[in-house]
Amino acid sequence: MAEPEREDDVVTITSMPFEIGSLSQLVVRTDTGAVASFSGTTRDNFGGKRVLRLEYEAYEPMAVLEIRRICAAARARWDLRVIAVTHRTGLVPVGEPSIEIAISSPHRRDALEAVHFAIDELKATVPIWKKEVYQEDSPASEGSVGDSAGHAAAWKANAEWRAASAPSGHDLS
Repeated sequence: MAEPEREDDVVTITSMPFEIGSLSQLVVRTDTGAVASFSGTTRDNFGGKRVLRLEYEAYEPMAVLEIRRICAAARARWDLRVIAVTHRTGLVPVGEPSIEIAISSPHRRDALEAVHFAIDELKATVPIWKKEVYQEDSPASEGSVGDSAGHAAAWKANAEWRAASAPSGHDLS
């Protein structure tokens, strides 16, 4: 049986830009003593290549359900009040956030550990895919694809991805 949706959990998949720290105010309550957060941004390099942007795709209904499952699992382990998760899809330029997680709890350890758990689980299980697009003079790597402007690009597998969770017959490496 599925976990009931909690009013306290805010889960968003969006193509719209958002500000780093935008979720923290959503999780503050008078019965919390801690707010912990994580923001993931597009860096300008990877493996000796100059990154121009990231492109994310998601199977949104399944991604939201899986993030809500992660929220429920975190609540089962720690004393948490409010959980908010936003993940961006589409083009994410260098320096902009693609993910943010904010969690409040009565005590800091629970909030900090829950944020760590949530980002690791999200990267391991949620159906969101990332493509890195590189500057033209960056060396192409094996398995590279191009974008519409001819830039080298590569779909990236998260190191945390659990291949066992992939549907049978699908190679997601």
